[in-house]
Amino acid sequence: MPVSGVSDAGRDGRTVAEFEGSAEEAEAALLQAAHTYEHTLWKVRRREIFKCSSRSYFIRLQNRLATYVFLIQLAELVHDSDSKRLDRPAT
Repeated sequence: MPVSGVSDAGRDGRTVAEFEGSAEEAEAALLQAAHTYEHTLWKVRRREIFKCSSRSYFIRLQNRLATYVFLIQLAELVHDSDSKRLDRPAT
């Protein structure tokens, strides 16, 4: 979803956290990340978290100056050309 006031460079995806575990544990870790994610904002005054699915949350953060929105999603690594990183089958 395009976010008004944010340049294309600001829409780049980034890894918030890496996690290994069951699907249920990963979903719980994603929700925890939604509760703590602050990007580079200083003094978040209000946090709203909207559940899109068990694997996706829309976050709206407000500080004194502006409101910022983020979409965080759970993604499973299914291929890595550096085989040392995937020394076991994905679950």
